[in-house]
Amino acid sequence: MLYLISLGLYDKKDISLRAIEACKKCSKLYFEGYTSFYGSSLKELEKIFGKKIISLKREEVESDFLIKESKKKNVGLLVIGDALTATTHSSFILDKAKVVHGSSILTAVGETGLMLYNFGKVTSIPFDNKNVKEPYNVLVKNKDLHTLFLLDLQNGKYMSVSEGVKYLLRQGMSNRLVVGCGGLGSDKREIKVCKAKDMVKKKFKLKPQCIIVPGKLHFVEEEILDEYMS
Repeated sequence: MLYLISLGLYDKKDISLRAIEACKKCSKLYFEGYTSFYGSSLKELEKIFGKKIISLKREEVESDFLIKESKKKNVGLLVIGDALTATTHSSFILDKAKVVHGSSILTAVGETGLMLYNFGKVTSIPFDNKNVKEPYNVLVKNKDLHTLFLLDLQNGKYMSVSEGVKYLLRQGMSNRLVVGCGGLGSDKREIKVCKAKDMVKKKFKLKPQCIIVPGKLHFVEEEILDEYMS
């Protein structure tokens, strides 16, 4: 059996009892750490689960070796955030994988005060974006809905809020209100709200970072965003 085990959004403190129980059932544990930042080390996780953890590259996760191995024994794939936030993991459902859910960026953005049911399609901004139009097109199509932009991670390098906003401005976005977030899920999380051209100048200490471009605001959303204005 293959278990998709969510670690939660930020670090080891987010691990659920259900995740620990699932890990106990597995004879082998693998870690997928290329989709986001994680605040705890593999050694810390090994102490919690009492088992050695093997880190996998993207091509290994996307191959069929996990499915083949899980036919012989219980295998667990540890995933940062919620196991199904990364779209490539959804295909494991077809192979009858058991899913242990956890906290995710898709719900943590609610801490900005923006209501989750007012969000439209989520998209990502890649580093190599000179000729990439789709993230900005998503913003346009979302119209009055809020748009969450996840920011790229490659080889240990994390895109900043400033870099992401610069991309949106280059694509033609007006100097509209923007929400910048860093380290959501941590005790020191950062949330800043200002116009796009001012956001380019803002510095965030924590990672990963993301951007939200609000759509039409409810008066309660406006009140909460005012508290984060900088």
